[in-house]
Amino acid sequence: MAHISARGYGWRHAGRRRAALSDVTLDIPPGEKVLLLGPSGAGKSTLLAAIAGVLGDDDDGERTGSISVGGEAVHPGVVGLVLQDPDSQVISARVGDDVAFGAENLGVDRDEIWRRVRRSLDLVGLDLPLDHPTSELSGGQKQRLALAGVLAMGARVICLDEPTANIDHAGVAEVRDAAVRAAEATGATLLVVEHRVDAWVDHVDRVLVIDADSAGSTGSANSSGSTQPGLPGSTVVADGPPAAVIARHGDALREAGVWIPGPPPAVGKRKNVAPGTPAAFELIDLAVGYGGAPARKRRRNDPRTPPVRVGITAAIPAGASTCITGPNGSGKSTLALTMGGLLAPMGGRVAVADSLAAGAGPDPMAWSSRQLAGRIGNVFQAPEHQFVTATVREELELGPKLLEDPAGAARVDELLQRLRLDHLAAANPFTLSGGEKRRLSVATVLATAPSAVILDEPTFGQDRRTFTELLGLLRALADDGVTVVSITHDPLVIGALGDEVIDLGSDSGIDPGIDPRIDPGEVGKQ
Repeated sequence: MAHISARGYGWRHAGRRRAALSDVTLDIPPGEKVLLLGPSGAGKSTLLAAIAGVLGDDDDGERTGSISVGGEAVHPGVVGLVLQDPDSQVISARVGDDVAFGAENLGVDRDEIWRRVRRSLDLVGLDLPLDHPTSELSGGQKQRLALAGVLAMGARVICLDEPTANIDHAGVAEVRDAAVRAAEATGATLLVVEHRVDAWVDHVDRVLVIDADSAGSTGSANSSGSTQPGLPGSTVVADGPPAAVIARHGDALREAGVWIPGPPPAVGKRKNVAPGTPAAFELIDLAVGYGGAPARKRRRNDPRTPPVRVGITAAIPAGASTCITGPNGSGKSTLALTMGGLLAPMGGRVAVADSLAAGAGPDPMAWSSRQLAGRIGNVFQAPEHQFVTATVREELELGPKLLEDPAGAARVDELLQRLRLDHLAAANPFTLSGGEKRRLSVATVLATAPSAVILDEPTFGQDRRTFTELLGLLRALADDGVTVVSITHDPLVIGALGDEVIDLGSDSGIDPGIDPRIDPGEVGKQ
């Protein structure tokens, strides 16, 4: 088993004046289950990556103090890390090969590998043939698959970095129960980073809170967006049994943005779409998937790369907020890419209203990148897929420069402040926390002032405070006449932004709507 020890540990990303972590000292005994809490950007994921040994070398940042696992520096296979995005962790086309991948790289004997693969799949509750295609797994199943791969390596420490952020409600319990069951069966130490406490608080032994220290080390931003030199980062500010930490620090945690069990935040309510509202997008017998070319250019009855979803017919009202929901694997993200002109339909068509097309034609797939950027903003599920520059400010400035928009500079400054990214303006986008990356990805789209925005899980990985701010921003956009489309699992998001709801889990595809008198916290419990 593996005792985790940190002594005065700190990390500062290369190019950042402010440290992410400072003077972290802690001991985690073997087999303990620990929940790491703190506001977005506090350094939780950084600490988890440090324990897993994946922060990088001296070119990537500056390290102080030490972290050891089992009295030694981290060795391959000792610590296993499962990340937020289920799709990014799938390596192989078949379930068995994917679970075996890590163990194979560690040089484990072949017979032992396959014994481990079968045991690991059993522990995480994936009763599937070894040759089952990984492409047919739901998001929750992919997270359990990643966990099985960690177990097959023989990891003595399991690190989960917001493992339920991208999966539906049903999948949350499945992933949590699989992780707890695996840790208890193997004796492994379990470390979990999550913003929402309620799913985990009754299943862990201990809570650690990571944040700026009581002296206040948030710093003040200078003109370049960096904090003044010498300011420390976050450290451990609370540590103890879950009930005791929440009882003593619950109000402060809630104020900092942690999702402490209790009443939901006030996020507003959906609005009724006025009768006769014109459609911004018409989805006409649409088939979506990754077939590469539209159906007319493919061979009839071609079995390769079948559509993810067929027969989608719906109207997206202009100047309103629409939520697209449904279980993992129902085609939500694929539909978003197709509506946004980034993926060709495999059948049927997307027709954009003249008011949105502004002379570019009804088919967004036929638009140039410049035309697309000024009309439809696309926010991807994985924020990193949108980043192409070296700093946060440059990332925000790119779109307005492409469009030669004279108002872009002022809009960039406003977005930096409104989404609390101004102190990170000079930072490399890839060094941001998960929540900060999400806010940046939303901001880059809004910087071009498009007439429509399509967002894939815009609130995942956000603390309570930023979650509320983002919903307020999107609500205001819709109220100002921007067509907003959000892919979401979250009933709170649907309650606030679901003027129209398209449910890809229903037979009809269209949800009749949610009564605006219902408290948003009760949405999804009907």
